[in-house]
Amino acid sequence: MFLFKFFFKFITFLIVLALAIPTFALARVWFTANNETIRKADAIVVMGAAQLDGKPGEVLQARLKEVKRIFDKDFADQVFTLGAGAPGDRFTEAGTSREWLARNGLGWKSITAIKIGRDSYTSIEALANNVDKDRYNEIIIVTDPYHCLRSITMAKDFGFDASCSPARTGIASLDNAGFRYLLRETGAYLAYITLGRRGIHISDHVAWKL
Repeated sequence: MFLFKFFFKFITFLIVLALAIPTFALARVWFTANNETIRKADAIVVMGAAQLDGKPGEVLQARLKEVKRIFDKDFADQVFTLGAGAPGDRFTEAGTSREWLARNGLGWKSITAIKIGRDSYTSIEALANNVDKDRYNEIIIVTDPYHCLRSITMAKDFGFDASCSPARTGIASLDNAGFRYLLRETGAYLAYITLGRRGIHISDHVAWKL
């Protein structure tokens, strides 16, 4: 009888834990997306997204508009654009972002394109490997709202002091992104903190199909 009660309590505990952890993670993803806390930083970092033969796709353009908004408000005077191109592409996400920003009022010298990385982790890894982290330690990441927590977490794991300024327009903004995106990012965040930190990385391209 004692063993049965112990086993029942143990199973109940595991079920509660299995429900509590994803719920807590979802709450963190949602809270970070809805509570922007940026301050002046050393640099703005824009995460890559699809480009269409040298022109930003809708998601990327929304991020770039947010970069311009906070750049014009003097939150930072240096911008790093991230992202390689898909196999066969003539242009990269980082290069396309740099071109758009320069044509919309930012000086070429203030924008550096890091054309490495096909997902969030490898893009931030490329940033860490190609910038002086003593000079550019405090960064503001610009990405989709529900992508903020995972991006910040990865950047901090690479030694940056990171915050996030989420895109305010477009299909991935809070007004337009559905609950499915929130769930997907919650799953991707959990995958990163449980597997990614142990060297098992799941690409964004795989996570979006789950």
